[in-house]
Amino acid sequence: MDAMDDYLIGIGKRIKEIRKKKGLTINNVAGKADLSNGLISRIENGRTIPSLSVLLSIVKVLEVEVADFFKDIPLSGEKNFIVSRREAHTIIEKEDEATGFEYRSLFGKQLSSVGFEAVLLEIQPGSQREKVETDAYEFKYVLSGSCTYQIGAEEVLLHEGDALFFDGRIPHVPVNKGTVPAKMIVMYFFLSPE
Repeated sequence: MDAMDDYLIGIGKRIKEIRKKKGLTINNVAGKADLSNGLISRIENGRTIPSLSVLLSIVKVLEVEVADFFKDIPLSGEKNFIVSRREAHTIIEKEDEATGFEYRSLFGKQLSSVGFEAVLLEIQPGSQREKVETDAYEFKYVLSGSCTYQIGAEEVLLHEGDALFFDGRIPHVPVNKGTVPAKMIVMYFFLSPE
């Protein structure tokens, strides 16, 4: 069992610990989160890993801050790094009105001062989406293809091997005007509320 497995099992243990501390039953949590008792039990016992939406629903019901939930989950073992394996990378569902965009989660970590997430973004030719804003600084590295990033009133054309860093609070959108999909690594450095 590697450090990531230990960490994921730690999530279930943390849910159980907070639930018991607050005097809640599995039934209480399941009912308020609109989930089954069996699913909560499997998560708490490390037999299944919750999706992000399920985990956030549980954390909300437990009335604990997300950063506080994660900060006490130890990485057991001797290693001081986490490996995120390809087979564990899942597709992230984004805006319904976004066409031709696929975000695939690579890794995410909440530290006490900063949240970090890395995704693999594939943008199809003719993709369409309105500009968006994120509470993060964003770093992009183009793996293949090319795309134009619209950031505020400016545009920048990125080709394979190019990198871009900007404040995600500025409305932005990538546009693939080419004929082949564009793939890039996207890293979000989430801003801590003051």
